Amino acid sequence: MVALDFEKRINELEEEIELAKLKNDTHAVETLQKELEKEIKKTFKNLTPYQKLLLARHPDRPHAIDIIDRIMDEKYELHGDREFRDDPAIVCFIGKIGDEKCVVIGEEKGRNTKDKLKRNFGMPHPEGYRKALRVAKLAEKFNLPILFLIDTPGAFPGIGAEERGQSEAIARNLFELSRIKTPTISIVVGEGGSGGALAIGVADKFAMLKYSVFSVISPEGCAAILWKDSSKIETATKALKISAEELKELGLIDDIIDEGDRGGHKNYDLVAENIKKYFLENVKELSSLTKDELLKRRFEKYLNYGKFKEN
Repeated sequence: MVALDFEKRINELEEEIELAKLKNDTHAVETLQKELEKEIKKTFKNLTPYQKLLLARHPDRPHAIDIIDRIMDEKYELHGDREFRDDPAIVCFIGKIGDEKCVVIGEEKGRNTKDKLKRNFGMPHPEGYRKALRVAKLAEKFNLPILFLIDTPGAFPGIGAEERGQSEAIARNLFELSRIKTPTISIVVGEGGSGGALAIGVADKFAMLKYSVFSVISPEGCAAILWKDSSKIETATKALKISAEELKELGLIDDIIDEGDRGGHKNYDLVAENIKKYFLENVKELSSLTKDELLKRRFEKYLNYGKFKEN
C-alpha cells in the first residue's frame, strides 16, 4: 500500500501493532490500538481539500473494474462505438446487480503501467464517449437502468481526439443522456474531471464517494491559468470547492456515499457494497415513475442548478 504523507503516522502505528502481536504483547496491542483509533479520527476529521484530492487520486483506490467485479453477476463486456474503434478508457458491461438487470458504464484508469497506457490513464477519446452512448441507447431499448462510474482526470486533449470531434462527442452525450428514457445513476468514484466526467454524468441521481472530487478543471490547470504558478495547487483546490461535502452543500450533487473512515483504498468490498446498495435503492424509486415523470423530474433537477443575485 502506498502511504500518503498524512497517513504515515497511521501506517507506523499499524506496523507497531503487528510487531506487538508477533511478540504476543497484549498490553502493547491494546494501547497502540487506542492510539491508532485516535490518530485516524484526528487525521480524517480535519482533512484539507488538497488532502481529499490526494485520496481521490490514491494509487490503490478502487477503480471502475474493481467495483464492477464485486457488484455485477452474469456480466458481459460490450466493445466498440461502431464508427472508429474500441476505447479501453471506458468499459461497458451488461448483467445483473442483485436481481436487477442493468448496464454499467465506467471510466477506467488502469492499475499497472501497461494497463494505464492501454487505458490512456482514464482519459477517453471521442470513440469512448460514443461507445458509452451506444450502450446507453441499448439499455434504453431494453428498459434497463444504467449505472455510470466516473473516474477521469478529463477527456483526452490530443490532436487525434480533437480531429475526431471530442467536443461534439461530449456535447452529444450531454444532450442524449438528458432525455434518455430509462433510470440513470451516476457516481464519482475517484476524480470527476471537467467535460470528461460530465459526458457520463447527466443522470437522475448523481452521487460521490466521500473522498472523491468533481471539478470544472483540474487544480493544476486552474493554478496555471489563474496564477501561472503550479505551486498554487492547494490554493486552487480550496477555491474550486471540489469535495463531496462542499458540492452537496451547494446542491450540485444528490448524495455522498460512505467509503469507510480511511478511504476506499483500504476497503474495496465496503465501497462496492455501498455503491450496490445505493444503486438498488434508487433504481427501485426511479422505476416507479412513468417515462414522462422521469424526464420531467430530470429536466427540473438540472434547470434548478445555480443561483443568482440581483444588484
